[in-house]
Amino acid sequence: MRIAQVAPLYERVPPLYYGGTERVVSYLTEELVDQGHEVTLFASGDSLTKATLVSPCAQSLRLNPDCVDYIAYHVLQLEQMFQQAHRFDIVHFHIDYFPYPFLRRQEVTHVTTLHGRLDIPDLLPLYREFDDMPVVSISNSQRTPLAWINWCGTVYHGLPLDLYGFNKQQGKYLAFLGRISPEKRVDRAIEIAKRANMPLKIAAKIDAVDRCYVEQEIRPLLDHPLVEFLGEIDDAGKSEFLSNAYALLFPIDWAEPFGLVMIEAMACGTPTVAFRRGSVPEVLDNGISGYVVDDVEQAVEALEAIRDFDRARCRRVFEERFSVRRMAQDYVKIYQRVIDGRARARSTPTRQNGASIPRRDEIAANQAKANGAPFAAAGSAANLRISFR
Repeated sequence: MRIAQVAPLYERVPPLYYGGTERVVSYLTEELVDQGHEVTLFASGDSLTKATLVSPCAQSLRLNPDCVDYIAYHVLQLEQMFQQAHRFDIVHFHIDYFPYPFLRRQEVTHVTTLHGRLDIPDLLPLYREFDDMPVVSISNSQRTPLAWINWCGTVYHGLPLDLYGFNKQQGKYLAFLGRISPEKRVDRAIEIAKRANMPLKIAAKIDAVDRCYVEQEIRPLLDHPLVEFLGEIDDAGKSEFLSNAYALLFPIDWAEPFGLVMIEAMACGTPTVAFRRGSVPEVLDNGISGYVVDDVEQAVEALEAIRDFDRARCRRVFEERFSVRRMAQDYVKIYQRVIDGRARARSTPTRQNGASIPRRDEIAANQAKANGAPFAAAGSAANLRISFR
C-alpha cells in the first residue's frame, strides 16, 4: 500500500523531548515501512525515518527561535502533499481539521486521526459543516462530544516492544511525566506525594501559554523536600525515569483523549495511579496495569496497594494491548475500508429522478464557476492558532 503520513511540524518525528502526536506518528510510520508498505512522511526536515521524507522546513518549529508564523509552514506542507496526492493509495492526516476545506476540492482518499480534545464549543459549527470527513479516534471516550461525525474506528496508541526497559524491581519515588498545565494537575501529584510521604520527581515541559500559571500556582509548591523538578527529558531519560519509579501519578482534571504516558509506564512494568477522566478507564486495567481513582484519598490508598503489585503482569498487558504492531495493523484495516468505500462511491453515483446528484464539492465548484471566480478558501491565517495535539 502507498501511504502518506502528514505530521504536525511543531516537533520533529520522533520528538527530541515532549511531543505525543509526533511520537505516535513516528512509531506508526516506521512499523508500516517494516511491514512492507511504501510510506512518505510529511514532517519537519530534522525528522528521522526510514520512509521518504518531504518537508517544508528544515527544523521543527518549536525549537526554531526564528519561526514566528507556524501556520505558514503547515500551508506549505499541504501544498507539497497535494502536489503528490496522486501517488498515494491513502493520505493519513495528523493535523486536525486544517486540511478539510482543501480535501473537499481534491480527489484524495484520506483519513484523519484526531489526537486532541474535542470538548471545545468552537468545534461544533466546524464539524456540522465537515461531518462527512472520515476520522479515527484514539479512545472511545474521546468521541463523546462529537459522537455523530464520520468515525471510521478507534485505534489505541502503540509502542515498539523494545523501546522502554522493563524493571521487575519497585522504585522508591513517584513520577510525574508530561506537561505542566492546569488540566494535568501536578499540584494534585504533589499533594498525593506529601500525604503518602514519598518523594516525587517531576519531568515536565512548560509551554509559554502556561508560564504564568506555573509561576503563580506551581512554583511555590516545588519548594518542598519531597519534590524534585527535572524539566523536560529525552527518550533515554524517560525509560530510566519510568522504569525506576514506584508508580506514575496521572491525576488529570480533563477529558484526556488517550494519555500516552500511561502505556509508556506500563511498558516499564510501572503502575499508574490515574484519576477517572477521559480515556483512563479504557487504557488502564484496574488493579493490573494501575489503579483508577476518584480523589486524592483513593490515590494514597492505591499507593499502599502497589506494594504487592505484579510488574511482570503489567508488562504482559502492555505487550498484548499496546504494541506498535497491533496499532499499525488496526490502521491498515481502516485504510483498506476507506479505500474500498471510496472506490464504491466513485463507481455507484447516487441518482435522483434519473440524474446523478453532484457531490458537495462539485456544487461549490460549479457555483464559483458561475460567479466567474476561482474556487478557493478565503481568510487570513495571521491570527489563527491550531493545536495538533
